[in-house]
Amino acid sequence: MQTELLSDPITQYFLLFSVGLIVGNVVLRHYPALRLTSRILFFAALTLLLLHHGIEPYASDPSHAEDVSRRVLVGLAKAVWWIGGALVLVSFVRLFLIFERKPREGRLLQDLVVGLIYLGASLSIVAYVFSVPVGTLIATSGVFAVILGLALQSTLNDVFSGIALNLGRPYTVGDWIVLDDGVQGRVVETNWRATHLLNGTNDLVIIPNSGLAKSRLVNLSSPDETHGISLTVKIVPVRPPAAIEEVMRTVLLSSNTILKNPPPAVTIRALDNQVVELELSCRVKDISLTTRATNEIYDLVFRHCKAAGLPLASQPGVAASPVVDKLLEPLNEQQAGTPWRLLSAMPLFAPLTDDEKEAVAVHMTRKTYRQNTVIAEQGEKLASLMVVRSGVVVISRREAGREIELTRLSPGDCFGEGGVLVDAEEAGTARALTFVVVYEIKQDFLAGLMHDRPILAEELGLLLSRRSEAERHLIGLADGLSNGRHLGSFASRIRHLFQLQHDQV
Repeated sequence: MQTELLSDPITQYFLLFSVGLIVGNVVLRHYPALRLTSRILFFAALTLLLLHHGIEPYASDPSHAEDVSRRVLVGLAKAVWWIGGALVLVSFVRLFLIFERKPREGRLLQDLVVGLIYLGASLSIVAYVFSVPVGTLIATSGVFAVILGLALQSTLNDVFSGIALNLGRPYTVGDWIVLDDGVQGRVVETNWRATHLLNGTNDLVIIPNSGLAKSRLVNLSSPDETHGISLTVKIVPVRPPAAIEEVMRTVLLSSNTILKNPPPAVTIRALDNQVVELELSCRVKDISLTTRATNEIYDLVFRHCKAAGLPLASQPGVAASPVVDKLLEPLNEQQAGTPWRLLSAMPLFAPLTDDEKEAVAVHMTRKTYRQNTVIAEQGEKLASLMVVRSGVVVISRREAGREIELTRLSPGDCFGEGGVLVDAEEAGTARALTFVVVYEIKQDFLAGLMHDRPILAEELGLLLSRRSEAERHLIGLADGLSNGRHLGSFASRIRHLFQLQHDQV
């Protein structure tokens, strides 16, 4: 009896199906590729078993000679065969989206394809298992489909618009888009009904797919994540346009936020006897850096223009202030008072009085460096504070056989504070990226000044702390400085080296 039962084709079929179900859904549950392979093999084995015993699952069974229970089992076997085939096709769809590594954005299209697969399997079961004419069934249900379509017209409009958007793929999840009505945000989800955007204020904007399909949109993340910035600057024409253009190129060269490739560009847009209008164009890594880069460039424009003696133009119809008239005077590098004006423009020396600034200016030594000249080597201990007067200085570090750019310094920036304050080595090599003018302030003079103005030591220590923290993020060191020692409290080390009282810093 047991042997006859095992030799029965229907029994063999369901045993094989049960084994395939256990292997595919239990044993290989966490291995999508292997699970798909096992389903294909078991489906092929089920097909061969049915055909071997003369059962064609893709054809109606006209025979009525067999008993009812036998026909039920054969019909059930056919239904299982069609369901197994549908599962294999669905696994193909799921695995394709996993390999594509964008499962969320393709969810709507995936659901549509899976739905069509199951619908086809259901109609096949109706036709080949129950021998019901599918054409008659579809025609009968047509009236109900029309009524349902009219009732869900708005929803279906969103659904089919979502399908069109997913097929056309004008954007993907993670892209930042701007609509023609000014709505913008990053795409976080697309579904059957709507697309969800996360705007700049971290609010969720839900837009129906039908409205989105009709809108004109700009994809700021395509063809890549980089984003362009264009700024307009107006300068009083006290120097030739070529010289002004060169200063603006130095502005872009000194930026730490914008991309170096593709190279930023400067274009002269207009020229008359009152203004030279220039357009500064550059790119940032992604749109989130736009505000930061814009603010940095405007700050650099002001600093480089002041260093080069280029006054910014006033708005049409607005009279120039006395400050502008003063800036129109040529700022010769040898002109007396240049160090004093440099100190006055630096927030670092803001706590000093005019007399103290004048004393510092007298002790400042002017130095010039040609383009690509090394100012200080990595590991060198500087005994002076170096203040950039004009040009661009790049600080780069050699680490594990590669060179890492740490920062770029512009007029008003300084370096060497590590050696002056805590006897530390330079974290990187300082090199003149353009022709550079710097002013040097000796450590012994700063020591006396910090005894009188301890807040200056505190400001320099804060500058050193921030730069050290930035270096740790860039080069992944446990220490911000290259001497390998943990800095701990900057204030305590400054007090120790300069013999300041505890309550002074």
